[in-house]
Amino acid sequence: MMVIVPQGAREGFPDCAILPRMSGRPLALVVILAAAAAAGCAGKISFDNATPGAPQRIEGKLFKPDGGGPFPALVLLHGCQGVVRQTETWARWLRERGYVALVVDSFGPRKEPADCKGGGESGPSTARFDDAIGALRYLQTQPFVLPDRVASFGWSQGGLFAMSVINGPTLERARARGVALPRAGYAAAIAMYPGGCRDYAKELVIRPLLLLIGGADNWTPPQYCREMAAAMKARGAEVTLVEYPGAYHYFDVVGQKKDVLRDIEQPFTPGTFGVTVAHDPAAAADASRRVEDFLTRTLKAAPAR
Repeated sequence: MMVIVPQGAREGFPDCAILPRMSGRPLALVVILAAAAAAGCAGKISFDNATPGAPQRIEGKLFKPDGGGPFPALVLLHGCQGVVRQTETWARWLRERGYVALVVDSFGPRKEPADCKGGGESGPSTARFDDAIGALRYLQTQPFVLPDRVASFGWSQGGLFAMSVINGPTLERARARGVALPRAGYAAAIAMYPGGCRDYAKELVIRPLLLLIGGADNWTPPQYCREMAAAMKARGAEVTLVEYPGAYHYFDVVGQKKDVLRDIEQPFTPGTFGVTVAHDPAAAADASRRVEDFLTRTLKAAPAR
């Protein structure tokens, strides 16, 4: 079974406010914050995204292991439901294994309610891409993070953006519109039941990608990720796809009963409403093992390429 850190574990640590705005504060406060950096903690942070000429201030929550590091890190990208308990459960799980985890809240600062009903952006979004690049920049300024050992990790809609930051054509499009990309980009990506596989079927990721999908998913149907993975691998990409037969969307969400969300339209069958979600303990356990092995290989075993 996947190891789940209780929701209240480690709460009460100082806010991980090791931010650029620390400058100019009294020396005593700097000492306090330095002590917070050495201890495992979780706290709210904010950073500028990478939108050229008009960066937006984005909010997040940083989860840091005990000690001064430096540690490898991950940027966690939520789905259309926004940041939920399971997002932070994964962040704690990663922290316990020696990774810094930054949960990015792309909806909160924009005052956008979580809405999975469709009608918004279903394809690549420059705003959320820019948030992910801003999060990478932020982590690379922290002394407790290894700047060339940062991966993206996204769920559903967030899985698209996790892939976008290692997708070569997306990065080139970002440069063309003026985004200043960090010298050391994302080292790897994990996408769990992602949207957007059909959009990227003719493109190419340039860093290792782990895809975890449900075989019975009717929200982000698995065939598009199968086709994307096969096409990219044929062109030389390092893509690992794991499909769980009979598993639905949200298979990793502990406590999610099997349910049909009848107000959500199936994205590839217009006019058909109702998508199935359900926790699958066996799939969740295997997914956690696959994630741990993938991160050990891509972030801990060797420097990013």
